[in-house]
Amino acid sequence: MLVSRILRAIALAVPVLALVAGCSGDVSPLKTAFTGAGYGPKEIEAPDFVAASRKADTGYMPVGESAPRPARARNAEGQKALQSELEGARTRNEARGRAAEGAAKATAQGLAPPQ
Repeated sequence: MLVSRILRAIALAVPVLALVAGCSGDVSPLKTAFTGAGYGPKEIEAPDFVAASRKADTGYMPVGESAPRPARARNAEGQKALQSELEGARTRNEARGRAAEGAAKATAQGLAPPQ
């Protein structure tokens, strides 16, 4: 008898709690009903200077995406300059790699391989 009362109370409480928890969403019909009845937060209109400063057709970009950047076309001189800059960077990186490899070999000469 006691178990059935507890189960009945839980069975009644779960839907009520689900409806109340639904108040947190922006599209909840329960929230809309409470707001329409005068309870809950009141909708506040934007001040005139804010409304006037906003564009009507603004398309907002989703969060987490980078803004598209316009691509600039390079002229022949710009391409040659970029190519020489990249070749210089490659030469520097290859020289650093050879230096690091030589240092690693010099360090490893005194070490015995694990057995």
